[in-house]
Amino acid sequence: MTFFLHGLGHFHPENEVTNAFLETLDIGTTEAWIVERVGIRSRRTTLPLDYIRTTHNRDPRAAQEATLYTHAEAGRRAAEMALERAGMRAADVGMVIAGSSVMDTATPAEACNIARALGIEAPALDVNSACTSFFAHLHLVSLMRPEALPPFVLLVVSEAVTRAVDYTDRGSAVLWGDGSVAAVVSTRVPGRARILATTLASSPEGADHVVVPRTGHFRQDGRVVQMFAIRKTAQLLAELQGAHEHDGRHFHFVGHQANLRMLEAVCRQCDIPDDRHHANVEWYGNTAGAGAPSVLSMRWDDWTPGDDVAVVGVGAGLTWASYLLRFEGGYR
Repeated sequence: MTFFLHGLGHFHPENEVTNAFLETLDIGTTEAWIVERVGIRSRRTTLPLDYIRTTHNRDPRAAQEATLYTHAEAGRRAAEMALERAGMRAADVGMVIAGSSVMDTATPAEACNIARALGIEAPALDVNSACTSFFAHLHLVSLMRPEALPPFVLLVVSEAVTRAVDYTDRGSAVLWGDGSVAAVVSTRVPGRARILATTLASSPEGADHVVVPRTGHFRQDGRVVQMFAIRKTAQLLAELQGAHEHDGRHFHFVGHQANLRMLEAVCRQCDIPDDRHHANVEWYGNTAGAGAPSVLSMRWDDWTPGDDVAVVGVGAGLTWASYLLRFEGGYR
């Protein structure tokens, strides 16, 4: 089903974990080592830098107490930007769907926390699919009967994976950043862009390759996951190219912001020119489920009628997903 995007918003906390900061942690890494392997120069965190420096986040349970932003607050900020861009108020929202890789609360749902922060009185539920949560939200909406949904639905992914990072482990410390993203969508009311061709698939056989325990540190089988991510991203992107890339429209690519080198490999395989590939991982790190949609949001004013954006994501589960965003104008 085709449905519509009315507004996107994002939020990144102000505390910056630079490569130079990571060098001071004495974990056996350097600026050159990080840039060569993953292409990341900086990332943002909801944690105080002094907390990371002094504790290396050895006890992730303490990170939730130390955090400067709850998911509800970070999600609220992204949602307010999305609503403003859509020309709407919080009262216009008839449903809230949220997701996160590292939740503040299992009960109540994060969607309820975010709705409360916004003053929204509407059905609110969580749909969590790790780094593909935003894709899962879109796919779920696409499967629903339009008449069964309210006119406008708010989707929010608020991520603070740095709370689960062991800052004595250079393999994970160099990757992760925090951020949130929100979108206002409608199955009934035309908006600035149409959302086409949503997909979502999983292979639970690989569930143990990427894990964040309830009160533990993030861990992954890095090489296996990277090869999976490159293969699946290239496959999904090629499918979107075959179905939608044609003369008369500008075909762009935004991938899961895991690391820049992975994205560059996909672009080489699928012949995506530099000016049609968009990313923010170099300066914000891997912000999990907020990554790819935050790229779209940060470029919100740059998209023009005639732009098609192929968005592809991969994540724990293992999961892989995609959609095509077709900009056609039509501000409310």
